[in-house]
Amino acid sequence: MKFRRFILFLLLLAAMAGAQLFLRATGQEFCLTQLTMAVYYALVVIGLGLVMGYAGQVSMGHGGFFAIGGYTTAVLTTRDFSAFKDTAWAGLLRTAHVFVAKEDLFGAQVTVVAPWAAFLAAMALTAAVAVLIGWPALRLKGHYLAMATLGFGLIVYKILLGSTITGSSDGITSVPEWSIFGVLTVSGKTSLRVQNYYIACGLVLAVLLLLQNLVHSRVGRALLAIHDRETAANAMGINTASYKLRTFVLSAVLAAVAGVFLTHYTGGIGPSEAGALKSVRYVALAAAGGMANLWGVAVISTLINFLSLRDWFGSYDNAVFGAMLILIISIAPEGPLKPLGLALRRVLGKLRPPGGDTHGAA
Repeated sequence: MKFRRFILFLLLLAAMAGAQLFLRATGQEFCLTQLTMAVYYALVVIGLGLVMGYAGQVSMGHGGFFAIGGYTTAVLTTRDFSAFKDTAWAGLLRTAHVFVAKEDLFGAQVTVVAPWAAFLAAMALTAAVAVLIGWPALRLKGHYLAMATLGFGLIVYKILLGSTITGSSDGITSVPEWSIFGVLTVSGKTSLRVQNYYIACGLVLAVLLLLQNLVHSRVGRALLAIHDRETAANAMGINTASYKLRTFVLSAVLAAVAGVFLTHYTGGIGPSEAGALKSVRYVALAAAGGMANLWGVAVISTLINFLSLRDWFGSYDNAVFGAMLILIISIAPEGPLKPLGLALRRVLGKLRPPGGDTHGAA
C-alpha cells in the first residue's frame, strides 16, 4: 500500500473513532444511529464518485440500485416459503442453511431465506440489472446518459410503489437482524449501536482501500484516459465500452451493498429510497466531494447526510443543502478537502520513508 494512502486511511479511521468517543463523552451517543445511516449512504456516493470522477459518466439511477439491494433482502428474509417446505429443492436449501425457520409476529413458525443468502441474491440481481441497463445506456453521453439512468430510477420507483410483494407505498418492515459469522450483528438495537457504527465504518474503509488500489492500477489509468479523452483512449487500444460497463456495474453493486446493510440495520425499507430526489442528491454529493477524490467524497457525503438526518435545518433542509453545494462547487470545485490533501502531500513528502511513494490523488 502506498505510504500516503496508508496515512489517509489512519486519519479517517481516527476521525471515525474520535466521533464515536466525542458523542459518548458528551452524552449524545444516540446520534450514532443517524451517523451510521449517513455512512451507509456515503457508500453509494463513493461508488458514484468512481463512475463520475474516473469513467466520466453521470448516473442518476443509483437510488434504484440501492432500492434493488434493500428490497431484495427485505422480501427474501420476510416472505414465508413454508408452502414449499416439502419439496426436494427446499430440503436442499434447508441443508445448505439458505432456508431457515423463525417465528413471525404472531409466534407461528415460518420459513424464510437466511440474510447471507439474501445478500448474495441481491448482489447477483443488482449486477444483472446493471449490465442490462449499462450495456445500452453507457453508449450515450452527457445529458442523454443522465436522462436514461434517471428513467431507470423512475421505473424502479414505480414498480416498488405499485407492487404488493414490495409492500406498495408502505414498504417492508420487520426485516430481521443479520448475524455475520456469528460474531457481528447488523441490527438497530440500542445495545448494538456502537458495534453497528463500526461495522458501517469498517465497510466503507474497506471499499475505499479497494477502490484506491483500483484507481492507482492499470485499470485506473485506463479510466482516467477515458475520462479525459475517450476518442484518444479508443485509438490507443483501450476497450472503453468494457471499462465503463464494468465500472458502472461495480458502482451499482456498491449501492446495493449499502441498501442491504441499511435495510437490516433499520429493519425496513420504503419506496422513497428509489425516488428521483435521492438519486439527484447522490450525484450532487459526489460533485461536492470532488468526484475523483474518493476520500473527500466519503467525508463530505457523511457529514451532509448526517446533518440532514439529524434534521438540523428542518423544513429548509433542501434549500440549505442546495446552498452548501453551490458554495462548495464555487469555492472548491475539486472538493473542500483538496487543499488539505495538498498540504498533507507536502508534509508526507518530508516524512515518507526511503523509497516511499506519494503519487496519486487524495
